[in-house]
Amino acid sequence: MKAKKVRIMETVLRDGHQSILATRMRTSQMLPVLEKLDAVGYEALECWGGATFDSCLRFLDEDPWQRLRTLKAHLKNTPLQMLLRGQNLLGYKHYADDVVEAFVKKAKENGIDRIRIFDALNDPRNMEAAIKAGKKAGVHVQGTMVYTISPVHTNQMFVDVAKELKEMGMDSLCIKDMSGLLAPYDAVSLIQDLKKALGEDMMIDLHSHFTCGLASATYLKAVEAGVDVIDTALSPFGHATSQPATESIVEMFRGTEYDTGLDLAALRELAEYFRGVRKEIADEFGITPAHEVLPEVRHYQIPGGMLSNTQNQLREMGMADKFFDVMNEMPKVRAELGYPPLVTPTSQIVGTMAMMNVNFMANGMERYTMTPSEVKDLVRGKYGRLPAPISEDIRKKIIGDEEPITCRPADLIQPELEMYRQKLGELGYQNFTDEDVLSYAMFPEVALQFFEKHSKQVILKEIDLPRE
Repeated sequence: MKAKKVRIMETVLRDGHQSILATRMRTSQMLPVLEKLDAVGYEALECWGGATFDSCLRFLDEDPWQRLRTLKAHLKNTPLQMLLRGQNLLGYKHYADDVVEAFVKKAKENGIDRIRIFDALNDPRNMEAAIKAGKKAGVHVQGTMVYTISPVHTNQMFVDVAKELKEMGMDSLCIKDMSGLLAPYDAVSLIQDLKKALGEDMMIDLHSHFTCGLASATYLKAVEAGVDVIDTALSPFGHATSQPATESIVEMFRGTEYDTGLDLAALRELAEYFRGVRKEIADEFGITPAHEVLPEVRHYQIPGGMLSNTQNQLREMGMADKFFDVMNEMPKVRAELGYPPLVTPTSQIVGTMAMMNVNFMANGMERYTMTPSEVKDLVRGKYGRLPAPISEDIRKKIIGDEEPITCRPADLIQPELEMYRQKLGELGYQNFTDEDVLSYAMFPEVALQFFEKHSKQVILKEIDLPRE
């Protein structure tokens, strides 16, 4: 295979601080170095999507749309990339197609150049509307498959998903390894199979997390196997549960046929700045930055953040001594529910059910004695097509004699954009923008609190104006 320069997609403005410090970086903390980031020569800068939208409104008192416009004003040379959860957009439920189209259109208008579209179940039907909307809006559409390990997740299954996404019109493919499960030699065979099926010209971007300690070695073998782009985060927001550190990866390929061509001195200067930002965020919010490598994640096959969240939840429930029981229950529940990849929202669904089952058994009851509505909806097919069939016994325990749906889940949702617009009007809001309507659709309660606070601020400012 002909060697080629590997390209770097930088995540410090999105996944880096989401993984290390709970998505708490402010726009004001990004501003001083945006021009320097823009000058590096990255393939793209991931800066929006994921949890950033929610965090802006909920914790940082920022309008996420204004953040995007500000970033675009300073980042003139490097494509801006976002992460989108397919039919879920940035929320936790499926939205109607008209909301999907409007959101993608506004993302483009406010500054997004590339949209990475994924679905928690790797169901291409849940990505179709967003892909169409992206093509219509004129953004680079990156179809995405989430990587996981199970008896049914074979290279052939991943290739089949990728081929469907190519038929839908994706411009490039991302392998999203959200838990850092992809091992180096598995990456070689997967990338070779994908290149063979999609053609050498199809750009493949590998996104992994350092959680299990494998990602740097996986990147090395992936590049040798022909991957085009790899995702990294500047070192203060790299490693641990984030991506491998940008400087380390650039150093790894320096002087080889895959040399990134990026300036290490410029990267070190940026890293020094973000080291200060990391301390500011940790001090302000009282958050301890993620720092551990967790090889056991590959055994339990759950995201790293889920380990700590589960420990905290069990402590609050007075079940701290049941941690390993829950850890062992999770793979069982996952298998019984059709081996869903564990990423938002399926990781939360499986984790909650595992905790409930352990609690039931501790109290002499049967597993699945009660099931949350999200588990029922997963079994009903409302989240999409599961990778493996669910046994008749488990299905009956959870939804009785109900027949699961087989259509695309969003086909059952009536257009709803106008409904969100009307609701805002009924609540007494005026002069709201299309972006405000979409913020409300994503996170109604949080958005209303944000709107209320800022409408009051406007009134106060008007009152304080000096009279002539």
